[in-house]
Amino acid sequence: MIKRFYIFVLLVVSVSQWSSAAERSDSLPADTTVEKPKNLVGKIIDYFNNSNQTKPQKDFDISFIGGPHYSSDTKFGIGVVAAGVYRHDKTDTITQPSNVSIYFDATTSMFFKLGVRGTHFYPGDRMRWSYDVNFASISTKFWGIGYDAAINDDNESKYKYLTSRAETEFVWRILPNFYAGPKIAFDYVNGRDFEKPELWLDEADRTFNLGAGLTIKYDSRDNITATTHGTFIAIDQQFNPRFLANKYAFSLTELTASSFHPLWRGAILATNLHARLTYGNTPWGLLSTLGGSDTMRGYFEGRYRDKNEIDACIELRQHIWRRNGVVAWIGAGSIFPRFSDIRLSHVLPNYGIGYRWEFKRFMNVRLDLGFGRHQTGFIFSINEAF
Repeated sequence: MIKRFYIFVLLVVSVSQWSSAAERSDSLPADTTVEKPKNLVGKIIDYFNNSNQTKPQKDFDISFIGGPHYSSDTKFGIGVVAAGVYRHDKTDTITQPSNVSIYFDATTSMFFKLGVRGTHFYPGDRMRWSYDVNFASISTKFWGIGYDAAINDDNESKYKYLTSRAETEFVWRILPNFYAGPKIAFDYVNGRDFEKPELWLDEADRTFNLGAGLTIKYDSRDNITATTHGTFIAIDQQFNPRFLANKYAFSLTELTASSFHPLWRGAILATNLHARLTYGNTPWGLLSTLGGSDTMRGYFEGRYRDKNEIDACIELRQHIWRRNGVVAWIGAGSIFPRFSDIRLSHVLPNYGIGYRWEFKRFMNVRLDLGFGRHQTGFIFSINEAF
């Protein structure tokens, strides 16, 4: 797996180096010979060479990227992302541009996911609209609910599930850098083919969940997708009551606090504290989990799940050359049913390294190799983990 990680990094670096060579050749004095049409490789190099250039003449600037990846969760796969940037008002050059990404992923473990996410900034950054809609068919593993079940390797079992999720929020700026507004979330989870159904503790195989709530944010970041300085704090409160046709009534509180500090030339120290706390009768498909592409990278997403989780991460991001950069991080996290059940022995360590390539301005392609307690994972994605 590590070999595959390095092969992918070398592939992206090679494209970046070829792009640099193309730039140098374009700067040479023109001669009197007729330029020959470029072959496919030359066109691809030019495409990636120009992908991060600002194009003010375009109302909507979209680029495509795709490639292989590997993780312990989903095995070998192919991911494709269409990333676009645009401005609500082209004359407003102060407000950061809006962004949208359409993503598709398919792997040899019968994992399929299609989604769209983005943030729309209104002129003067008076309002923001964020959204994430995705559909997935997943063949994965389950260890049970709670730390004691998850740490037991004998509980490893296979199952499949279909999931649909739609989440959106609309916030207004109420004070400088302060935003608040409503949010709505819909989740559908349909589990099937359970190898060890007793691990589900008589939970329903299929659940529909509709929730509504409020989000409050403080955001002084220079941009939200490739932050170089600033602070971000968000508190989300969501309610899934029975009168919204929820079979399982519960509430959810989520806290995120991130800071970004320049250290030396090209270096940024990024820190993140995240907590997801649920109350009431939380269904198994919406329990808090560790792992995945954003938190506790390297852990099998969904292995550790319970009503609550807390994780923290410190990451050093270093720009190396042109559009290339690297990162290294350390972190820790834990799951628990109640605060009184938190145990130091249940805290899971996390660390890793990663490569960054500026695909578009303020949009990085990231390849992360994360390590945890007896687990390793490789992640290919767009934008930073936080």
